[in-house]
Amino acid sequence: MKLKADRAALLKALAHVQSVVEKRNTIPILANVMIAVQDGTLTLTATDMEIAVVEAVPASTSRNGACTAPAATLYEIVRKLPDGAEIELDHPGGDAQLALRAGRYATSLVVLPVEDFPSMTAGALPHRFSLSAQQLRALIDRTRFAISTEETRYYLNGIYLHATESDGTKVLRAVATDGHRLARVEEPLPEGAGAMPGVIVPRKTVAELRKLLDEISGNVEVALSDTRIQFTIDAVRLTSKLIDGTFPEYERVIPRGNDKVLRVGKKEFADAVARVAAISAERSRPVKLSLSHDLLVLSASSPEQGAATEELDDGRVNYDSTPLEIGFQARYLNDITDQVGDRVEFCFADGSAPTVVRDAADASALYVLMPMRV
Repeated sequence: MKLKADRAALLKALAHVQSVVEKRNTIPILANVMIAVQDGTLTLTATDMEIAVVEAVPASTSRNGACTAPAATLYEIVRKLPDGAEIELDHPGGDAQLALRAGRYATSLVVLPVEDFPSMTAGALPHRFSLSAQQLRALIDRTRFAISTEETRYYLNGIYLHATESDGTKVLRAVATDGHRLARVEEPLPEGAGAMPGVIVPRKTVAELRKLLDEISGNVEVALSDTRIQFTIDAVRLTSKLIDGTFPEYERVIPRGNDKVLRVGKKEFADAVARVAAISAERSRPVKLSLSHDLLVLSASSPEQGAATEELDDGRVNYDSTPLEIGFQARYLNDITDQVGDRVEFCFADGSAPTVVRDAADASALYVLMPMRV
């Protein structure tokens, strides 16, 4: 294998692929990136056995072949080379080291056998559809904060993606929950997605995919089966195993009869929550909402620090139901209000029942928040 590539193109691709490599793993080959030249095309591949990222890189190739080299080391070397450098990679085959040259700089890296590098490309992906990067970003950004990190409930460690109907319209729906809050977001159903199975996309895959989406504005090609999902974004292909589990029947926990409605400006509300919550250093500090006609009083207390209150009144608050007191974890409130536009809508049943939260101007997203005792 022999090739020449521009530093910027190689660095960008290495940044993408080495990101999935586990920093601490017990299988040496998984710390490596596979570099392959075939018929004038250079591809880089990295995997942790759960996710694989493959990227085609513009290059001038002069000899076909493949080898594997330490991903983190190669990335650091290329990163520290000067802008505009032309990098030559040369591997004669077998156990020989990979030679890297750029200008007057030269190094060689120990390789591991290509035959040991695992493949995640086996098996058909029968369900295929396309959606815009903007739509996929919206599905991820408005749900991933609610993904559970509790490994014992592994089936909650991702975003549940499925085709369904909402008010007679076919939609692609993303759902995440950690048992304390739930996020449900919809986009119009793409052509070809109607027969897809419901799948749970793992948390790490969501994070890697979201990083790739920052760099494009076009469409993303999605292909999936019952066990794997693949996203093709320009020259990058990300393939991931899916979580083998059953996502809960989330519709059962979404309240239907919450008739006490509070509407409040998102920024005023979020800022007030942050100010009253500052009285306590506890990560799970509760904030109490006391509601009466067009008046919201937020309060928090700490045995060590004291107490804080703030009032939001007529003009900024709209509430005309019976008085109500309810408490929520401050961080959970802010996580949800971060996802909505200018005005947020809370729908309550009572002080101990789950609360529905919406963007007052956007029906495509719905959130459920469990209260806490204050």
